[in-house]
Amino acid sequence: HHPSGIFFVSYFKLVAFTFIRVILNTPYRMIYPFITIFANRLGVDPNAISELIARRAMVGAFAAFVVPFIETRGRKFGMLLGLGLFVGGAAVVAISPNFTTLGIALVFGLLGKAFFDPSLSSHIADHVAYEKRGAALAVTEFAWSLAFVVGAPLVGWILSGYTWSTPYLIFGVLGLLAFFYVALTLTDSEKPTHHEDGLFGNLKQILKSPVVLIAFMIGLSITAGNEVINVTFALWLEDSFKLQIAALAGASAFIGLSELGGEGFVALFADRVGKVRAAGIGILANCAAAILLPLIGRTQLGALTGLFLFYITFEFTIVSIIPLMSEVMPSARATTLSLAGAAHSVGRVLGALLGPAVYAVGFSFVTGVAVIFNLLGLAAVWYVSRHHD
Repeated sequence: HHPSGIFFVSYFKLVAFTFIRVILNTPYRMIYPFITIFANRLGVDPNAISELIARRAMVGAFAAFVVPFIETRGRKFGMLLGLGLFVGGAAVVAISPNFTTLGIALVFGLLGKAFFDPSLSSHIADHVAYEKRGAALAVTEFAWSLAFVVGAPLVGWILSGYTWSTPYLIFGVLGLLAFFYVALTLTDSEKPTHHEDGLFGNLKQILKSPVVLIAFMIGLSITAGNEVINVTFALWLEDSFKLQIAALAGASAFIGLSELGGEGFVALFADRVGKVRAAGIGILANCAAAILLPLIGRTQLGALTGLFLFYITFEFTIVSIIPLMSEVMPSARATTLSLAGAAHSVGRVLGALLGPAVYAVGFSFVTGVAVIFNLLGLAAVWYVSRHHD
């Protein structure tokens, strides 16, 4: 451990990792605000795109079970594998743009994130003491919101002047540059030790621990609540206010700014108030924001303000959980983080499948479903706080 904790790598490296995650996150996230645009250009119903998103999440749920195989090969291997898959998916769309290749790119992009993210978080956790880790991990989490603040307006601008597949070409090239950067600059932390029970020893250990399993339920529940709104907010904005490409890109940037705020609050407060308490506060605030959303969303400004509050509180919660998950079972850190990612994917499948169906009844029902999922997550936070040291 470096004495100053957080500065295990130069600022430059932390910024570079964050930028690489922006490259991975933007194609992952751009599908939500532009669901209607992608659907129109491909000549399909928006629900068909929602189904692709749900399928992508299903793959994500299984991807985590590959991580135990990767964990023993070191962090650098996992990061390079993730970037390689991401570039492959982008290349497929760039070469032959159609509905099927979009589905392939969505899946490969998710697999890229599923392997890259836990490897990077583990690389940081290997070098930063738990007391300082909330801040270090929150810095790389800025990449999630920057994908909306910087990435989505950029994609909106590209979509208004070029074909729907052009963003994939651009991000594919950036992904290739990132691959070479990691390959040439990253030296691996010491190789993780093999578990005495063999390859699945880590997995068995996790599955036998009720606290870890219930900790996974936190992410699953709140992510499901978030996703029902993710897959319906663009439709809601378009049905209510007839927003066009530029306005949808603007709305995404606005949501991204709110998430940036959420990540900033975690960097400032999570280590001080404690990760479990921070997660509980975040969930309650997110429930309040979900209840407010349809009430104040009768005007365009009200709708955007409601989305701002909803996403800032969700982001605060989800980023508070990451350092918590990195420590519920330190002996199997990358496997735990990747299974937590799988739990998020299961939540996203639930949300993406439920969202359009519930939206058909009315947007206030969508926010009601989000609150119910959140309360399940809160119960799981309570359990972990009672039973984990």
